[in-house]
Amino acid sequence: MPSELSPELQARAAKIQVLLMDVDGVLTDGRLYNIPFPDGSILETKAFDSQDGIALQWLSWHGIVTGVISGRVSPATTERARQAKMKYVYQGHIEKIPILDEIMADVQVEPENVAYIGDDFTDVVIYNRVGLSFATANAREEVKRSAHVTTAAKGGEGAVREVCELILKAKGIWPEILKKYEIHV
Repeated sequence: MPSELSPELQARAAKIQVLLMDVDGVLTDGRLYNIPFPDGSILETKAFDSQDGIALQWLSWHGIVTGVISGRVSPATTERARQAKMKYVYQGHIEKIPILDEIMADVQVEPENVAYIGDDFTDVVIYNRVGLSFATANAREEVKRSAHVTTAAKGGEGAVREVCELILKAKGIWPEILKKYEIHV
């Protein structure tokens, strides 16, 4: 992510009331781990970044709604969303536009108040319908070209944290976060 965003992107970030994201390649590095059991059943799991999780909680503390829209169904995603205080967890949805519309209607926000983080083609349709779009560093090149901003970090390695910090800074909340943890600038 650039060290400084343009004034236009700062203004967009200041308006964000909802942050939505894909899961695999955004909250994770995109790898799926299938663990076989002796009975032949499989457990699928994935790794999440702890710093992304705390940053999502900070958004929650300040009334910024968060959620995921994922094409895959995974109990690991459900649990991670619970831990990170996400309000919306939609899984098994490759067609994401109806979900976006449903969430915006439920929260009663306009598209300019929504940000979205993605990494693959299914996310671009959402980029075209929200106020601020982010591609992770590991996103497909076509996706990066479609996003307003590309993060410096890859998915599963702090990309979501970057976006959360950007939003909190644009809203003027970041100094409060630092003060809470007794961090002096």
